[in-house]
Amino acid sequence: MTALAATLREAYALRRTPVGLLFLLAFAMPIGFSTWLALLNNFTVEVANFSGVEIGWLQTVREIPGFFAVGVIFVLIVMREQTLALLSLVMLGAAVAVTAMFPSFAGLLITTLIGSFGFHYYETVNQSLQLQWLDKKRAPQIIGWLVAAGSAASLVAYGLIAIVFKWGGFGYHAVYMAGGGITVAIAIYCSIVYPVFPMKTRQHNRLVLRRRYWLYYALQFMSGARRQIFMVFAAFMMVEHFGFAVHELTFLFLINYAANILFAPMMGWMINRIGEKWSLAIEYAGLILVFVAYGGIYWFGWGAALAAALYVIDHLFFALAFAQKTYFQKIADPADIAPTAAVAFTINHIAAVVLPAALGYLWITSQASVFVLAAILAAASLLLALMIPRHPQPGRETIFSRF
Repeated sequence: MTALAATLREAYALRRTPVGLLFLLAFAMPIGFSTWLALLNNFTVEVANFSGVEIGWLQTVREIPGFFAVGVIFVLIVMREQTLALLSLVMLGAAVAVTAMFPSFAGLLITTLIGSFGFHYYETVNQSLQLQWLDKKRAPQIIGWLVAAGSAASLVAYGLIAIVFKWGGFGYHAVYMAGGGITVAIAIYCSIVYPVFPMKTRQHNRLVLRRRYWLYYALQFMSGARRQIFMVFAAFMMVEHFGFAVHELTFLFLINYAANILFAPMMGWMINRIGEKWSLAIEYAGLILVFVAYGGIYWFGWGAALAAALYVIDHLFFALAFAQKTYFQKIADPADIAPTAAVAFTINHIAAVVLPAALGYLWITSQASVFVLAAILAAASLLLALMIPRHPQPGRETIFSRF
């Protein structure tokens, strides 16, 4: 009881602090995005009659705003990062709320594009705010808790979706409206209740590309390429190949986020203990095995239970990716954080804009080949991770750097 009381007191003390705002934003964004994602595959197959080609193009359009995340640098000339984060959440939530009103290919492309601008601009600014507001020594643990908070929000969203689709009799329109509306409401609440927090270091309002950040850029590029295969085709496989219904796919997402609530804080602790290098190496080595096993589903006819287990394991490994953030925090000039976050998001989405549409065509001829490519990308990422020094810092960005 004493420990619980202390935890509650600490949480109450955070209510009007930057960290408190980060936690509320971490909860708000997944409500809208998880609603969109949970329904996407079933909505596009059952209502919009998408094949792998259309879903590939939809995901390509979704990633275009990420490619233009560098535009955040210019928006920040006239707007604070905190304000942009809240406006981006409103854009995301509003787009999700009206998604079911436009069930055509063109309609879904438009709503997806608008929501994606909100999502990607929010994520860009949110990463910058985290790295500026959090102390380097505590950043891995706090980011781990932020991941857990986001997972809790997704757990609530997916749980309610599973219930209302299975037993509540609600359709796509009502659920999309509710999920998007809650995100908008929380963003408005934050804009009213929280003050505008001062920033410790004035950020550069110009494009920043530094040679010494090359490894971080490379890790971001590979992460974007690899993650798209998982985001687009792993869940689509569950619906197309195994015939998962909405409540079944949502239940799988529930398991993912319940596991993240438990393990994300532990991952933050692990990053502090063993460092970013070995944390990322563990992630990429695990993903190689997972993607090869995905291919085995098509080669050997493995069943839905194994596919579902791989999906959960896959999701857990991806949760370790925030080690890239803390690696950059340790090597960065403090004034570079906001512009580099924007540049990194753009780099992350170079492959993301091209791969989904291109692989949509490969998917209809050889599904296993898509996952083999993902395994190759994970192997390349592993080699890059091994170039991170045990204790990165400015002047010691890679194992090849000299002070």
